Amino acid sequence: MKCVVVKENGNVEKLRVTEMEIPKRDSGELLIKVHYTAVNRTDIINREGKAGKLVNPILGVEISGEVVETDENSSFKLGDRVMGLVNSGAYAEYCTIPEGMAIKLPETLTYEEGAAIPEVFLTAYQTLYWLGGLQENETVLIHAGASGVGTAAIQLAKKIGKAKVIVTAGSEEKLEFCKKLGADVAINYKEKEFDKIVLDVTQGKGVDLILDFVGASYWEKNLNSIKVDGRMVLIGILGGTEVEKMSILQLLMKRVQITGTLLTPRTVEYKTLLSQEFSQKVLPLIEKKIITPIIDRVFSIDEIKLAHTYMEENKNMGKIVVRVIENRL
Repeated sequence: MKCVVVKENGNVEKLRVTEMEIPKRDSGELLIKVHYTAVNRTDIINREGKAGKLVNPILGVEISGEVVETDENSSFKLGDRVMGLVNSGAYAEYCTIPEGMAIKLPETLTYEEGAAIPEVFLTAYQTLYWLGGLQENETVLIHAGASGVGTAAIQLAKKIGKAKVIVTAGSEEKLEFCKKLGADVAINYKEKEFDKIVLDVTQGKGVDLILDFVGASYWEKNLNSIKVDGRMVLIGILGGTEVEKMSILQLLMKRVQITGTLLTPRTVEYKTLLSQEFSQKVLPLIEKKIITPIIDRVFSIDEIKLAHTYMEENKNMGKIVVRVIENRL
């Protein structure tokens, strides 16, 4: 099978399109013929070696495709259209997935759309509701609003949480895009101090919840932006990993709850429960087009270097999808 591997950590030039054996599935797993996959920040981190040594040299953590091999007593049958998170190996023509993490792809969605859903929507749902505890009519600040997770989080916060949504992004085009998805307030972080705008639009109270992809460089402004008893979920390190000065007193005075998370290293059991709840509570809204996966560009698997570069340059608004086979539906 054709696949993309990283045998040596580094820049995009370390990506190799090559041939490997089709993976063998274990009991309780499905073997999927992959139609599409997608690029995520975790793929870049893994390519660079920042998350440690890769167990599987094939990158990628999400797929859409069709079931070609399964257990006899499985709830899936041959030919079923599925999407889902995988533990690794998504940049390939075939990939295995634990059955509990596989999500049936609605007939109203294409394989291309299916590949734009698992990582960003499960991450957004987990951070907003499982970890962030977002309640109806609360106010949430979503950084990197035009990113894949950002575009998913805006929709989930508005359509499910009925929240007031404030976002940050780096261009007017991205800000307008976020507003079309439902953002109430959109702030250009390159031109304005977002914490001052947040306090202004919340009458000095701050927001109930912050989803932060940026990390260290936003630390002080995030603390200024959050209300007393607010929550902050850290899910990215685009702005660095080390905070030079931190006011513990400010944390104590505001009684801030801070949670750090990465979805990819979570256990199969955790991701199974998350996938199943998502299927019940969110998938029907996607099926009815009330919530939509946002695709920025589609690259072929042979253009994987261009796809990684495109994400590293922060050009995307929504998902960067990768076509694995040509006979797409």
